[in-house]
Amino acid sequence: MGRGTRRIVRLRPPDPLCRGGGVLSTLTYADYLRMETLLSLQEPRTPPTAGRAVVLAEQFFIITHQSCELWLKQLGADLDAAAEALLPPCDTQDLELGLEFLLRAGEVIRVLQQQLLVLEKLPLRYFAEFRGHLGTASGAQSAQFRRLTTLLGNSHHPGDLYEAFAAAVEYHGQSVQDVCRRGVECGVLHRLAEALVDLGNGYWHWKVAHLALVSKMVGEQGGTGGSSGVDFLARRVTRPFPELRRLRGRAHLAQPSAVGEGGV
Repeated sequence: MGRGTRRIVRLRPPDPLCRGGGVLSTLTYADYLRMETLLSLQEPRTPPTAGRAVVLAEQFFIITHQSCELWLKQLGADLDAAAEALLPPCDTQDLELGLEFLLRAGEVIRVLQQQLLVLEKLPLRYFAEFRGHLGTASGAQSAQFRRLTTLLGNSHHPGDLYEAFAAAVEYHGQSVQDVCRRGVECGVLHRLAEALVDLGNGYWHWKVAHLALVSKMVGEQGGTGGSSGVDFLARRVTRPFPELRRLRGRAHLAQPSAVGEGGV
């Protein structure tokens, strides 16, 4: 090149895998989700001699229940986080964060209910064939489900989540009755109350769907874990947050009676 001639040097964009002269290891989708381990966790106990359809039916049964347990892990973590966000001292930002957790938990409950609808596609004849291989294993033994009942409560105890909500309401100079009576005037406290009601109803719908599925699949047979089966599950179908539902119901007392006027 002669004098006065500029040499154009084109720089390559930095390599995202290089840092400090070294090369970062690549992370694949399979590695991130640990797919090899995940897909190896389904081990039907049905012997291969039973036929492919029966083995696949048990695999379907296992995958559905494993998926439920994964969703229960997320549900429990979100509800724990919601309760923690609502514990005083809690400002408006804490309340909004708790609401986010509750809304997501409500969607997870709906996913759990949908998985029961999927499980209805398990043919009864195949279920009856592999059910004996379950031994004493029973869904009633789920530690995560028992933890969920502690969080949500039932008609006998309010549950950790409702107690955290009531504490947050009191911290902000209100009562749960005030929030139910004043509605949207209470802002995020009202939205929290509504989210709890939706969550409780979703839980109730999920348990009713489970009861219906078990009734369809086992009839009057006892449960695999030694329970009475359908009767045992029926006693566990409860609605969380009874105090909140009772206080919300008082809204009707302030309205003129619709009886005899075509009202419900």
